[in-house]
Amino acid sequence: MLKTKIVEDQLSRVIHLKETPKRIISLVPSQTELLCDLGLESSLIGVTKFCVHPHHIRTDIAVVGGTKQIHLDKIKALQPDIILCNKEENTKAIVETCEGICNVHVSDIFTIDDSLELIHQYGEIFNKSKEALVIRTSIKKEIDDFNTFIKNKSLLKTVYFIWKDPWIVAAGNTFINYLLKLNKFENIFKDEVRYPEVNLNESFINKDVDIVLLSSEPYPFKEKHKSDIQEFYPNSAIILADGEMFSWYGSRLAKAFKYFKNLRLNLENDQL
Repeated sequence: MLKTKIVEDQLSRVIHLKETPKRIISLVPSQTELLCDLGLESSLIGVTKFCVHPHHIRTDIAVVGGTKQIHLDKIKALQPDIILCNKEENTKAIVETCEGICNVHVSDIFTIDDSLELIHQYGEIFNKSKEALVIRTSIKKEIDDFNTFIKNKSLLKTVYFIWKDPWIVAAGNTFINYLLKLNKFENIFKDEVRYPEVNLNESFINKDVDIVLLSSEPYPFKEKHKSDIQEFYPNSAIILADGEMFSWYGSRLAKAFKYFKNLRLNLENDQL
């Protein structure tokens, strides 16, 4: 008889595993990408409609809903061994409902260390510790290189928009804010909570902002939206930002820091 493995997720919830999970449902896009990079694509049986990496994933694997709304009957029919969630991406009700089906692991990400710990946990849960170590080592190297690069760069006052109509920004206590800080982008909304709605006509709009970042997700900001915001920030550079680099954790971080370096170099070339 196999010994039951006892693990904790990032909410310190205890999970009892009688064997390595073989049928996995992921309800978080960045975690889906991580699973594939760990070599677990063949074990994935369900993903969300927002899981876009790798690009073929939604064609090859059953789509069981979004991150906030799921098709419970589909999930039950797939008979998963484990369902992977995230505290921010998925609701408490989804987690509780999924617990009635099988084991549920919940991630909770605010820092790079949290991301590295999640990768380690997946390595332990899915018997992919060697693969997890390779990814963790790669991310740490990229961070070290980037920290050397960014060390003497100037601090830039920044606003990071994630939505329009209403306008919503990323504020404090978010993974986005953490990555902005690593980039020496001083978030002018860092003292606000989470994702506040803002009125562009009110007094807190700071005309001394250096750059305004318009994220590619969850709202798909495009070139045409720059003019919508420029009048409120007449002295600022308006930049389209790759939202995946600023908000996806897991293996995506191995690519993010090269993107951040190029972003800073492009800003310097524009003589900010």
